Amino acid sequence: MRKLILLIVAGLALGALFGHLMMSVPGYWLIRVGDTSVQTSFWFGLVLLLAAFIVLHFVLRLLAGLLRPVGRFRRWNGRARNRRAMKHTVRGLVALTEGRWKKAEKTLSHAADDSSTPLVNHLSAALAAHYQGHYEKSQEHLNQAQLSTDGADAAIGLMQAQLMIDRQQPEEALAILNRMDKKLANHPQVLKLLKQVHLSVNDWDGLRRLIPRLVAQKLISQTEREQLEFLAYRELIIFEAKNPGDIERVRSLWADMPDYLRANTELIVLYTEALVQAGEDTIAERLLSHSLDFHWDARLVKRYGLLNVDARRQLAKAEGWLKERPNDPELLLACGRLSLRTGAWAKAQEYFEASQRQRPNGVVCAELARLYASLGEHNKSQLYYRHSVEMLAKSLPSLPQPSEGQSADGISDKAKGKGKKSA
Repeated sequence: MRKLILLIVAGLALGALFGHLMMSVPGYWLIRVGDTSVQTSFWFGLVLLLAAFIVLHFVLRLLAGLLRPVGRFRRWNGRARNRRAMKHTVRGLVALTEGRWKKAEKTLSHAADDSSTPLVNHLSAALAAHYQGHYEKSQEHLNQAQLSTDGADAAIGLMQAQLMIDRQQPEEALAILNRMDKKLANHPQVLKLLKQVHLSVNDWDGLRRLIPRLVAQKLISQTEREQLEFLAYRELIIFEAKNPGDIERVRSLWADMPDYLRANTELIVLYTEALVQAGEDTIAERLLSHSLDFHWDARLVKRYGLLNVDARRQLAKAEGWLKERPNDPELLLACGRLSLRTGAWAKAQEYFEASQRQRPNGVVCAELARLYASLGEHNKSQLYYRHSVEMLAKSLPSLPQPSEGQSADGISDKAKGKGKKSA
């Protein structure tokens, strides 16, 4: 009751105040449009303006209420289409996993427009088309993936490179990966695929330069690093050694090689061969002599015995090693060959025979047979030649042979004789 009385009093007070203002603040509104004009008092015009604002407000709310169901329908329809697209995407991915390429491509491509992940749809459809051998269609899906999603260049490029590798087109894959490598420095997957492609196309120099980056990104183990470095340097030395006139390239490779590889016997032998072919036997002899002082290996000893630099000095060096390894058959063979170069026939014979006693070998027998033949001892020469052939025959694979008295055409000599008599 008190609140009602207060409201009535407040209303009367505001009415009195408003009436006082209307009397004390005169004024008018004049609106003229062309020849037509409308004039009203200031306060009445203000009331009309307020009434028009209230009407406009309610009209706008009414229109919003009428349009809201349309918007709601659109949003509902969009969500429904997205849900259907996601279901089709899942079905397409399942089909792709199961190897049903045609169904996977069709399902994924049709759902791409309504999917919230169109990039996944197009890339997967490209993969399904690739597995069907439809390479042009696969490229179309990749192009659509490019248009569907901004900032997906890396994913699309990697997919494209991988597909090129699967199609046995490593050169095209290498071109794509090199472009990506310039834009995405040290991207792990790009580096992995580069390693794979360099191995595929035998790009050993490219692989050699890539290895430090693979190591820096921890993409290969220490064991794999050593294997790749060995492979790259070995193939590069073999390739460059084919041109003896460009020995500087081989020298540069040897200088750039990690220290642990310069102690590898196979690489030392390959580098030695390249030096010998280029006429740098002296450098080759120093390399072998230094290597044998620190790392003994029969292959290096054998190559040392075949060098012809300073036979007397070489023989003295080899005999120094022989004091530490008196029963080494390969070293005895090398000493025998170096003795031949110095003209010490008797010493060469002793070294060869000592090597043969330590380890019977067809090569040593051949050396002895040749030496005895030159000395005029033909019986001994024939004996060692026979031993050499027998030892060589033991290393041959076991294969069927014709029986004694059988000719090359498979007919025995007796049968041939009977045929001649009957004729």
